[in-house]
Amino acid sequence: MRNVWHELSGLLLPMTCAGCGRPRTELCAVCGAALLGVTARRVRPSPRPPGLPAVYAAAPYENAVRAVLLAHKERGALGLARVLGRALAGGVQAVAGQSDGAGPLLLVPVPSARSATAARGHDPVRRIAVTAARELRRAGLSAHVLPVLRQRRAVADQSGLGARQRRANLAGALELTAAGGRLLRRGLAALDRVILVDDLLTTGSTLAEAARAVGEGCGADREPSVRGGCRAAVVAASPSAFEINRN
Repeated sequence: MRNVWHELSGLLLPMTCAGCGRPRTELCAVCGAALLGVTARRVRPSPRPPGLPAVYAAAPYENAVRAVLLAHKERGALGLARVLGRALAGGVQAVAGQSDGAGPLLLVPVPSARSATAARGHDPVRRIAVTAARELRRAGLSAHVLPVLRQRRAVADQSGLGARQRRANLAGALELTAAGGRLLRRGLAALDRVILVDDLLTTGSTLAEAARAVGEGCGADREPSVRGGCRAAVVAASPSAFEINRN
């Protein structure tokens, strides 16, 4: 019946694959495999910004993967959050495999500017994070989404900025909410169970700033009981970051 309904809905509500444009499917098997067909790997942008945590990505940001992320983020194709969340969950699992800590995995989405969220009508990273946490729980892992980061000042549009300009644009731009800081300080034994999540890594400046904000908010520079540092997972990373990882 599910297949019949899918066929009928494709006739009544025509759709095309977000990755390649193939008709009557939101995402074809080939484009889905571009997101889910490989094991998440560690990625490293070059130059690497100071403070960037270890980052794992599911796929290179190119071709079908790029088209799917943009369709979800900018065109409101919200059904794609399912497959993007599964891809992100793979990155989170790769991160968790490198952790010596115990306890639940705490997924902290990188926040979008309020104006961007209002313009899009949704928060794409938070939506993907919620789906990823659900997938992780199905796999038997304890995982929760903690939207505890916020922008404390406006930043310029990042498009068109180079790596150094992005670092300057984002420096000091994020902070933990007061409630988020208290929550993490109360229940945190190891920061490496906190996993920053985003849809895309390019220069790494955003994740480096997010890691700084979480570390400072948790008192990692003052409290010896807070060990290590947080880590990060993304759906996709620039192809050059994958190339550097292979070398």
